[in-house]
Amino acid sequence: MGFSKNPVGNQQECLNIEGPIIVGAGPSGLAVSACLKENGVPSLILERSNCLASLWQQRSYNRLKLHLPKQFCELPLFGFPENYPKYPSKHQFISYLESYAKHFNIEPLFNQVVEKAEYDHSVGIWRVRTQDCEYISRWLIVATGENAEPFTPEIAGIERFNGPVVHTSVYKSGSEFGKQRVLVVGCGNSGMEVSLDLCRYNASPHLVVRNTVHVLPREMFGCSTFAIAMTLLKWLPLRSVDKLLLLAANFTLGNTDRLGLRRPKTGPIELKNATGKTPVLDVGAVSQITSGKIKVMGGVREITRNGAKFIDGQEKEFDSIILATGYKSNVPCWLKGSDFFTEEGLPRTPFPNSWKGEKGLYTVGFTRRGLLGAASDSLKIARDIADQWKKIKGSKIIWNSHIALQI
Repeated sequence: MGFSKNPVGNQQECLNIEGPIIVGAGPSGLAVSACLKENGVPSLILERSNCLASLWQQRSYNRLKLHLPKQFCELPLFGFPENYPKYPSKHQFISYLESYAKHFNIEPLFNQVVEKAEYDHSVGIWRVRTQDCEYISRWLIVATGENAEPFTPEIAGIERFNGPVVHTSVYKSGSEFGKQRVLVVGCGNSGMEVSLDLCRYNASPHLVVRNTVHVLPREMFGCSTFAIAMTLLKWLPLRSVDKLLLLAANFTLGNTDRLGLRRPKTGPIELKNATGKTPVLDVGAVSQITSGKIKVMGGVREITRNGAKFIDGQEKEFDSIILATGYKSNVPCWLKGSDFFTEEGLPRTPFPNSWKGEKGLYTVGFTRRGLLGAASDSLKIARDIADQWKKIKGSKIIWNSHIALQI
């Protein structure tokens, strides 16, 4: 990375960054940094935690595996080791990310919490302030992603509950809940997998399914469901592919409506593209629901001291509550003066053009298309900035000196 110091009296130290500032050292931040480096552009990653990919290292459960085959989860320019299984484990994926950073000599600055980032129109730069320093650059890349902070919905009476209430961001293993009656709120991939994990420790999970949900088998006829869908989309209209997927899912899993898992009227891929809602890829939870080991419940009306009341009139006692309610973006908390993001912290511009804003602002990892989308964004961003970089270098503009005179 290239930077120079500009002490300003007793004010916070200021560093001029030669290339882009990247906020976030998760897979998206690493990918765009590597792509920039491949194009001859240095960058600086600011990371609030003390490690790479903190969501994976610090906020994920032990049995987590990639939901998609590894070829759809590779970062640009550096693949998974050949001996990795089709669906790498959490620990294998973390090891891959660490090898990726080492391969490209990416060294983020850790424990740098971005308090504010704002474009300075008077000078034409981005000012990014952490607790330690102010960093300035022509370019700012937001790589904090859609899952920066745990999302906890308001649930009536939850403060009255006598037992533990934990979010899946701190859940590690069902061993902590052995033989307990556990209410799992949320029926996405995390809720389903946590419920399955609880079964393995003789707990009794009750899964709250408030809305409709698409559940597809992770594999159909020995092939990845996602891979089948991607192949079919090359030849058939999206809605035709959705119909075929649902026919195959009903053949493999049966009619999930009878289990309390009502399907949306919109097909799984169409719904994903329109709303970002990912279908659940089943790895065994449906069979446990069928056997009665996982009990499906309707929406919660309120939490009581010892359990919950449900909208269908049932009332049950529980020992613990696990909130599998997902995550949210934290961009609105620190990015100021830009209307590129919505109040929910997602780009207003839809995919595939959500990667680029104005005045040197870029985003990676906000496509709602997982690691594949982040890889695609990273390549686009690197090419775009590299073109600007070459023009700047070609015209021999000594930008750092220019900025230093105006700070």
